[in-house]
Amino acid sequence: MHPSPARTDPFFVLAKPAGPACNLRCSYCFYLEKKDLFGRAQGTRMQEDTLEVFVRDYLAAQDTPEVTFGWQGGEPTLRGLDFFRRVVELQRAYAGGRKVSNMLQTNGMLIDAEWAGFLAANEFLVGISIDGPEELHDPQRVDAAGGGTLARVLKGLDHLKAAGVEFNTLTVVSRANARHPLKVYRFLKEIGSRHLQFIPLVERIPKKPGPGVLAGPPVAGSLGNCDVAKWSVSPVGYGDFLVEIFKEWVRHDVGTVFVQMFDDAIGSWIGAGASLCVFAETCGRQVAMEHDGSLYACDHYVYPEYRLGNVKEQSLAQMLDSDAQRGFGAAKRDTLPQQCRRCEVRFACNGGCPKHRFLQTADGEPGLNYLCAGYRKFFRFVDPSMRAIARLLHEGRAPAEIMRGVKVAPRG
Repeated sequence: MHPSPARTDPFFVLAKPAGPACNLRCSYCFYLEKKDLFGRAQGTRMQEDTLEVFVRDYLAAQDTPEVTFGWQGGEPTLRGLDFFRRVVELQRAYAGGRKVSNMLQTNGMLIDAEWAGFLAANEFLVGISIDGPEELHDPQRVDAAGGGTLARVLKGLDHLKAAGVEFNTLTVVSRANARHPLKVYRFLKEIGSRHLQFIPLVERIPKKPGPGVLAGPPVAGSLGNCDVAKWSVSPVGYGDFLVEIFKEWVRHDVGTVFVQMFDDAIGSWIGAGASLCVFAETCGRQVAMEHDGSLYACDHYVYPEYRLGNVKEQSLAQMLDSDAQRGFGAAKRDTLPQQCRRCEVRFACNGGCPKHRFLQTADGEPGLNYLCAGYRKFFRFVDPSMRAIARLLHEGRAPAEIMRGVKVAPRG
């Protein structure tokens, strides 16, 4: 193992203990194709030596009183409960007295009472992937046999709730469920979710798909040899989805339901900046680590061109502070088209995720985000309410006071 690294600026690693392996076959999944990046001989199981190097270096590199680990996939629970017991053991051994937190994103299919008890005892924050009620979830999120999965997901969620596990929900917004925003929102509240994430589905697929054919990393202003997948949400459809949910939230649920997108907007309007990397001015401090220890520039850039190295060969700090990764992070800001630089909602959007910047502006400049029209619609709509919430916070009052009668109206 390499020597322990010096510390560096805060960063976050999304670790994939089971790699791209998954027990679902979601119709829209972009990650299953990543299996083609790894030979069959490697498998998709993170080995203990890789885990120990990662835990040790991640803790050593962070100059913060609390360090958060993120576990995702694929489906991370496929790695087994004993693996996560070892995770906690290693964290305690290397934390040096600091607080350690864990976030686990799962489809919930394998969560039983034993899993829930472990997650509760070790204070894991669990994200459950749910796309809405049965008629919206089951057609897209199917098992290997093509069967619906919502009933099993909700059973897993029941175990989490019974054990007192803190959880949130992650909803992929596709072309299908985007048409039913309030049905999705109300269902998530009905099942007990009070922290909601809505992730827009925007995927490119090769025009001539086949075994081993990857879409490849996006190129600014061009779809290249790809098309936008038919299941991707439309730009305006995503904007409409957010606006309709916001209308209900701002009238009834401020202070009791927390929608990540809305919380992030509040941060932008009060001058605190975006917490979501999607809306930050630069990126590059949230990276992805595959099961074999390979580190990539971002979870959406797990391609050979964006491989930074391997934790068994280089320290995390070295890879995060490399010229390649710093350049990757700064490019988000430096390649922003002039149309975006002049936009009145740039402070809240910052051009969105580089992964989605495959359109051209009205002037023919490359790098316009596919979701631009949706983002503009949403941010312009919420502006009056966000100004009111910012005013309440400035006066030391609760944002929930906006529900007492502040009008919800779009900017002209």
